Amino acid sequence: MTFPLPPHLTDEQRAIITADDEHTLITAVAGSGKTTTMAWRIHYLLHQGHAPRRMLVLMFNRRAREDFQRKLTAITPDTRLSLPDVRTYHSMGFRLYQRFVREGYLPDFNREVLSEQEIHFQVWQLTRQLVPEDLQDEVRRNKKEFVEMGAGFIDQVKTTIKPPEQIFEEQGHAAKHRYLVDLFHGFEQWRKRHSRISYADMLYEPVLAIHRNPPLQRLVGNKMDLVLVDEYQDTNEIQHLLLRYVAGDRARVTVVGDPDQTIYEFRGAEPAFILHRFTDEFDQPRQRTLSLTFRHGHQLTLAANHLITHNQGRHDVLSHAHPATPATRVHHHPTQQDSDALLPLIEGSRDALDRMAVLFRVWSQSVPIELQLLARQIPYQIDSGKGALFTHEVEAITQILRVCAGHLPALPPESREPVARRLLRFPHCGLKESELRDLSRSLAHFDRDWGQRLLNLDFESMTAMAARKLKRLGEALTALDGFSGPAHQLIARYADATDLFEGIRSLAMTHEAADERIDTVQGFQRYLRSLDVAAPEALSHLDQLRHQARQTNRGGVRLSTVHRTKGLEWPVVVIPGLQEKYLPHRVRDGNLTRDQIESERRLLYVAMTRAQDELHLIGPPASGPAHLDGDQAPSRFVAELSLPLSKDLGQQLDQAPGAGTTLQSQHPATPVSHRYLTREGLTFDADQAEGDDEAASSIWHHERVTHAILGGGTVTTEEDRSFQVRFDDGRILDFTKHNAHLYFRPDPSR
Repeated sequence: MTFPLPPHLTDEQRAIITADDEHTLITAVAGSGKTTTMAWRIHYLLHQGHAPRRMLVLMFNRRAREDFQRKLTAITPDTRLSLPDVRTYHSMGFRLYQRFVREGYLPDFNREVLSEQEIHFQVWQLTRQLVPEDLQDEVRRNKKEFVEMGAGFIDQVKTTIKPPEQIFEEQGHAAKHRYLVDLFHGFEQWRKRHSRISYADMLYEPVLAIHRNPPLQRLVGNKMDLVLVDEYQDTNEIQHLLLRYVAGDRARVTVVGDPDQTIYEFRGAEPAFILHRFTDEFDQPRQRTLSLTFRHGHQLTLAANHLITHNQGRHDVLSHAHPATPATRVHHHPTQQDSDALLPLIEGSRDALDRMAVLFRVWSQSVPIELQLLARQIPYQIDSGKGALFTHEVEAITQILRVCAGHLPALPPESREPVARRLLRFPHCGLKESELRDLSRSLAHFDRDWGQRLLNLDFESMTAMAARKLKRLGEALTALDGFSGPAHQLIARYADATDLFEGIRSLAMTHEAADERIDTVQGFQRYLRSLDVAAPEALSHLDQLRHQARQTNRGGVRLSTVHRTKGLEWPVVVIPGLQEKYLPHRVRDGNLTRDQIESERRLLYVAMTRAQDELHLIGPPASGPAHLDGDQAPSRFVAELSLPLSKDLGQQLDQAPGAGTTLQSQHPATPVSHRYLTREGLTFDADQAEGDDEAASSIWHHERVTHAILGGGTVTTEEDRSFQVRFDDGRILDFTKHNAHLYFRPDPSR
């Protein structure tokens, strides 16, 4: 009897659902209905007589598991039909851990999993014991940063079975942090001595035990007929090994994912697993695709395809908009300030704010935006916890304003002491913690003239660094006492006088952390500049905002980072910061590697493909002021989107032209557009496009060009029928002039 499938399923979905039992790698584009497809696949196999107890479904996290279970239950109403086990990697690892304890391969453990607080406390204890003497003061000044680095290193080691020494070298830590290797070993000794396990250990310990004990490999392997793995592009080494051991030689393994959506490399995920390791290690699996997206329409799909095809580390799969998708509109807003375009968009959506998400590359971008929303009493949801007003940097600047505005007399001594501590740590004055505490208590006795009190200190009794910094701070507070100008100018002068940004950079653990903190300060300065009021008025305003921020807001526009958007979608998505500073994100001087650029390109691709009805891209204009170079220049990714062509063709496709129709555009064709239209049964009038675009037809006359696949380069030579390009990655290639218009564009920055 033919198995009944619902009519809305596509041919690709049907082929996957009813396929024979074999290893399979499915590349599923964003919004392609992979959860529905996998649920129907399981339903089909159950009706074919497969035993549910010999089927295992592995999901990325608990939310994905619950979503899959709901969908599977909904399409399998027959209560007599047992369902297979649906687990996350960690829940399966935990079950194996418990079994290995019973079998005697692992020691028993306390069932109360280590909390983050417990882990951080032990990391702090070990850090203080193990760091070299010349780092001790820095550790005391930056406890949180050192704890986060230590805990992060432990977690990173536990995504693999490599020794910590190797992970330390691969991550490129500075030599002064070599104590991290001993910290890992010390933490493991403490943990095992107290029979405790962490969330990471649920996978790390059982996989390590299986790896070291062939009897365990026989114990866990070859028990399943089918293993299905979702979000395989985010697999790390420890998860991949567990899959290998559980599958053994018996199970037919199906993995579903999209290398274009690999964005968790910092957690150990590697595109290599879905790009070639699964194929290499699972006997040449059948390759299938889910290429139709049900989330967004032709304009966005074409732009996203144009962007991501610049990556080399991917499967050659283009996304196509399903006929049922909305006619998604894509808008590009060239502007010098993101807020100039973003705030009117949000203001215009007050009646439907829950439908909108603003996605940032890094949290510091959100600071001025969040403050503007608070000032306008626009409700919002933020994923970063308390929000901008409660960051260390913003709270410190608020205290600086309080001191310089003469508000100290209104504070009791016990409230003045934390204010003094903030000032002495922003930037850090170079005193030991006990000395800093004593000085804070001393200043708290006085309700004015803190600058002069600092200048009266005995600098001869201090280290040269502490004396220099405290003298600078005293001079700055004295000069700014009673400052009546705008608050943003006060902060700018304070930062210059105290060398604030250099102090932040010298004490940060990483370049990225330094940039994030400096950007937070500068974002707050921009907001104060928009107020254009003196310190007293600014403080009153900030107190009101802080009161609002403490209220429990329900609903509102979502503020998030791209990394937090996994599996999510919104009708309206806004992506600000399309400039070289943020996308691609540059955390230090020097050129980005190809892998880094490809990773950043995937981030933008993921952010774009969260949108259903509207996508808004905000960044500096291509032809802005001359100073807009370097980090302030428009993102290279904007040119790669081929937005004019994508919007033009997308609008025509939204009208559902009949098969065989020839579409026309004033913008030259691209390989992506040809492939896309061919899939739709349409053609493109390339001759007209070529004739209408003089710049494209003589691309070799431009000094700088951009290739659709190979990226940017410089034209070096030209012959009668060909020209040569030296690409930014060092390759030198020759191209024929005949079809150059299909692949090349003038570099928009030149």
